[in-house]
Amino acid sequence: MNITDNFYSLATPGVQRLVPYTPGKPIEELERELGLSDIVKLASNENPLGPSPMALAAINATLPDLARYPDGNGFKLKRALAEKFSVEMSQITLGNGSNEILELLARAFLTSTHEVIFSQHAFAVYPIVTQAVGATGVVIPARAYGHDLDAMLAAVNDKTRLVFIANPNNPTGTLLASDELRRFIAALPSHVLCVLDEAYYEFIDPKSRADSIAWLVDHPNLIVTRTFSKAYGLAGLRVGYSFSNPGIADFLNRVRQPFNNNMLALAAAEAALADHEHLQRTIAINNDGMQQLIDGFRQLELEWIPSAGNFVSVDVKRSGEAVYQALLQKGVIVRPVANYEMPDYLRISIGTPAENSRCLEALKAVLADV
Repeated sequence: MNITDNFYSLATPGVQRLVPYTPGKPIEELERELGLSDIVKLASNENPLGPSPMALAAINATLPDLARYPDGNGFKLKRALAEKFSVEMSQITLGNGSNEILELLARAFLTSTHEVIFSQHAFAVYPIVTQAVGATGVVIPARAYGHDLDAMLAAVNDKTRLVFIANPNNPTGTLLASDELRRFIAALPSHVLCVLDEAYYEFIDPKSRADSIAWLVDHPNLIVTRTFSKAYGLAGLRVGYSFSNPGIADFLNRVRQPFNNNMLALAAAEAALADHEHLQRTIAINNDGMQQLIDGFRQLELEWIPSAGNFVSVDVKRSGEAVYQALLQKGVIVRPVANYEMPDYLRISIGTPAENSRCLEALKAVLADV
């Protein structure tokens, strides 16, 4: 047995079988590989406007204090969140991105005896955190690329401990109706925790948004997760949060690492939360950009999945991986989604008008050749 085999045998069974999450290709990596410049990245659902000016000012004001540890409880950010969303601070958990909160939930509530339900075509982190702790993932076939709540409810049994629901869903952008979603949550037995992942909540048309935080009063087994990485433009600082019953938050904080949010992230997130103008500009450019991409798809005679997020998945009618690789050669980074069982699709983030145009032009040229 060589040393590599020995390490393999030492890892837990769930980790042995784990396939790591693959992020969108960084701009710097493509520059190194192909020697390109002026690259457009529309792969990771980032805010094309960047961070809020108020967030940048807060970062600058915090820089002299970097020799100090951050507030491990994130008091000021929790207070701002509690005031904005009318919850108690004891209901809030802060994460290194909402991704960490998904992992904390798995660590706090799952063992190898438990099952976790999530949808086909749903966020890749759900099976990863499930498998890492040795629990069993139960994948429910999608309905129109979204969650089939009836089938998910039918799969619940005595072993079920968590249900993950992304709304809007990533990478398909599908949105569940508010009344349908609440009926599903109300029907879950008390031993099942429902994790409602609302990373793209701010992009939803206000008329279609679920009042999910208000549901916490009636459904103590509900956890709502959100992030500052998308609409608030702070992906590089990694700040997420969840609202839940205080008892659930207590357990999440028991397994949360000390100082999991750095000082700059806490200050920037608090400031970004107060910058309503920047958020509205972000939503406006997203709405316009979504229409720009859809119009372009129509001209290319391509079909797409209607999306409530800041991205759209388009059927390129051939290998998505091949089109992705060809787009890289033109300096355009998008996201292939074959790992989501969508081999003919690409997920494209909404960018600036110029970035969207560049992507559509490159896509037109590539489709003529591939």
